[in-house]
Amino acid sequence: MSMHSHDHRHDHSDAFHSHVAVGKMKIAFFLTLIILVIEALGGWISHSLALWSDAGHVLSDLAAIGLSWYAMKQSQKPANEGMTFGYYRAGILAAFVNGVTLILITLWILREAYGRFQHPEHVTPTWMFLSAGVGLVMNLYLGLGMRHEENINVQSAVLHMLGDAAASAGVIMGGIIIAFTRWYVIDPILSVLIALLIAFGAWRIVRQTVNVLMEGTPVGIEIPQVVDAILSVKGIQQVHDLHVWTITSGRNALSCHVVVDGKMTVQETQNILRDVEHKLIHLGIRHVTIQPEDAAHPHGDSILCKNDAIHDNHDDH
Repeated sequence: MSMHSHDHRHDHSDAFHSHVAVGKMKIAFFLTLIILVIEALGGWISHSLALWSDAGHVLSDLAAIGLSWYAMKQSQKPANEGMTFGYYRAGILAAFVNGVTLILITLWILREAYGRFQHPEHVTPTWMFLSAGVGLVMNLYLGLGMRHEENINVQSAVLHMLGDAAASAGVIMGGIIIAFTRWYVIDPILSVLIALLIAFGAWRIVRQTVNVLMEGTPVGIEIPQVVDAILSVKGIQQVHDLHVWTITSGRNALSCHVVVDGKMTVQETQNILRDVEHKLIHLGIRHVTIQPEDAAHPHGDSILCKNDAIHDNHDDH
């Protein structure tokens, strides 16, 4: 017997808020697309690498917003026999590709900046003002307007928008310096700073997505703390074959075997498992599958599932 649980409370409320959040992300996506087009055109007309770099940063925002929007839409699709967990991982796969692409964009910007440090290129500060100004105003409008949303995808997108607003402000300041001093080297300096900002965000995306795809322990989850929480429930003697992983961002799962008194009734065992679920929810784990066993059932002493233990169990059966 094993027990499988989900948290079904507030389903209607969550569905309503999810629908509202999806609508806001859709609006943010298309407005950010407009910012990207304006800044890319501005960079082309003004010959400003800093503005091109800011457009690259906007592209990272667009990808983040698009992926969040996509993930939120996918999460509304029901699980089926082919995808028993649903389509949550689609957003993670897309995020990984996005992160790698942004790193390549960063390398291109740094290469262009190196050339401009050796041969500074004339830029037109007026177009820098106009293009970056549009980006600053629209990102502030989007970021500040959505900052009170509780959805984790929306919160992440808001941080991207406010970060791009800061980058646009930097481009405007660079344009002011160029307009008064004709010191054109400020343009590649700004582009390098923005490229590093993109690289930092891209590396974080790649690292997080690889951890999810490798079924790594979720960030913020400590295995000893999880074990202590399970063993603190009266009636549980031991825990083993423990796995904790992330289905997608914000959705953590756990499976394990627990040793209990073999003379317990099914009802008594279920009460124990519900107590475990309650404790795990407070640790950020909501999707729980627990297999109760008695002490006579063959199992190793290791809390984590070892490869040799897996083979031994197969041989036993």
